Amino acid sequence: MDYVLPLRWADDSGLDELTAYLGSLRRHVRVIVVDGSATPLFERHAAAWRGLAEHVRPAPDLRFANGKVNGVITGLRLARAEHVIIADDDVRYDRHTLARMDALLAGADLVRPQNHFTHLPWHALWDTARTLLNRCVGADYPGTFGLRRSFVERMGGGYDGDVLFENLELIRTVRAHGGRELRPLDLYVRRLPPDAARFWDQRVRQAYDDLAQPVRMAVFLSVLPAVAACLLRRRYAALAAGAALTVALAETGRRRAGGRHVFPAAAALCAPIWVLERATCSWLALAASVRGGVPYAGRKLGRAAHSVRRLRRDLRRQRDQGLDQQPQHVGRSPGQAGRSGSLAALNPAALCDPSQNGFTDDNPHRHNATVARPAGMNSPS
Repeated sequence: MDYVLPLRWADDSGLDELTAYLGSLRRHVRVIVVDGSATPLFERHAAAWRGLAEHVRPAPDLRFANGKVNGVITGLRLARAEHVIIADDDVRYDRHTLARMDALLAGADLVRPQNHFTHLPWHALWDTARTLLNRCVGADYPGTFGLRRSFVERMGGGYDGDVLFENLELIRTVRAHGGRELRPLDLYVRRLPPDAARFWDQRVRQAYDDLAQPVRMAVFLSVLPAVAACLLRRRYAALAAGAALTVALAETGRRRAGGRHVFPAAAALCAPIWVLERATCSWLALAASVRGGVPYAGRKLGRAAHSVRRLRRDLRRQRDQGLDQQPQHVGRSPGQAGRSGSLAALNPAALCDPSQNGFTDDNPHRHNATVARPAGMNSPS
């Protein structure tokens, strides 16, 4: 099994810890680190990780606005194993979770595990409420996935990287191509929490991801008007009932698939706070969409993710026209619409040359479990 780790760091404060983790990984998987850090950091990483991982720059032909996708696709091009894990730099697998992922990929094209924080400062506890609510109604968006390499090849080698919620884009691209997705709620993979500054920085970006899920967005947009109406009419019992219902839903998510062993009960109590935060940020995200999108890497990204219907329509159109077996944007950077994005059609050796392309203009993809990340694997919503 291969393990692809895309990253771009602005500092090396976590270098020793990550190096130790890579050392433990290499006993079980082949590790590919796609590093978009500035040259001094890249060279330091190369020295620290020599013998632990294949350490490369993002492929120079990939110029997606979301730099993490450049790193993921580069790593998938270099992968040789059928089963591939892609993971943010704050995700921490162990021997058991690696083996479980490997086994599940025998019967699926994409496996979507469940992240949980290794420890819980206040903002991580707050954000865990989001995880619990997602688990109650379906599944959470993790910072890591398992993929079958042969299926990625049939997809054309990748997915659109000009969207903010690249994790959802990957999931929907797999679905559009008829892939089988597994969502094992009991496959718990540890994740390091971000610092508080990173947490606050990503509030509106996470809410912006919900524009790709209109029903969800509509629910959150309705929260503040409903709360205001209850306050004006002094219907405090209704507010209390709403808060209690939110806690109950979060607790339901906590109890699914043995979640009580990894999620503290206090996280469910934070659910009403998280809902109010998301409701507020949803209005800010809507305002940002009217202005053209949210700032990212020196530009604005206006689209959160494409719908499965749109992806399937593009795929059918391409096939009907006798072109590549993929939508024009999948697996390609801007300006690459006329060439195949197939992994098999590329020369992996050419991708090992140092390059300043790819992540150079992106914000660091570090500790972004609260981003809907892209940051890292950006943006759990």
